[in-house]
Amino acid sequence: MNKKDEKNFKDRYNIKWVVVISFWTFIMAVVFSIITESLVKNLDIFLAFIILIVVILIGIFFDIIGIAVATAKEMPFHAMAANKVEEAKYAIKLIKNASQVSNFCNDVIGDISGIVSGSVGATIIFKLVNTYDLKNASILSIIITALIASITVGGKALGKSVAIMNSEKIIFQTAKVFNFLEKKLNIDILPNNKKRNNSK
Repeated sequence: MNKKDEKNFKDRYNIKWVVVISFWTFIMAVVFSIITESLVKNLDIFLAFIILIVVILIGIFFDIIGIAVATAKEMPFHAMAANKVEEAKYAIKLIKNASQVSNFCNDVIGDISGIVSGSVGATIIFKLVNTYDLKNASILSIIITALIASITVGGKALGKSVAIMNSEKIIFQTAKVFNFLEKKLNIDILPNNKKRNNSK
């Protein structure tokens, strides 16, 4: 592979993004796992279940954003931008960076949520076994694991329908958050990227 082909390969498959997001996924997974596990260990079983549900909902929430960005079109937001709607600029940037945004939302946050929810579930099982002196820990483990999986899959299935049917609204609300971060905190998260080939 010559230098030109190597450059084209890196540009086409965005190798830099892959390396960066892989590194930060590792860091985030470690940090969130430590935080949630430490937190759950110091809570009673009911509150531990609440934390578990929150973690699962975070994964579903970001999955909705990722799907919405991947399925939306730029055209409505260009019309908003022409009417000086500030959030439209970030909505367009979200769509132009759909690959990275959906990767972060669906894969990074989604997978981390799955890992953390599994870890929290294991801690809950440990608490239940010790608190109630349960003998059939394996059966309890199967039930808790199946419960986590069913809520996650069911929630994401519902979320995908919501995301596809309401992609413009979801992106606009997400753009409001990005606009706030830039205006109030001077944080510009999304780069200015080339327009997606399939956008009209």
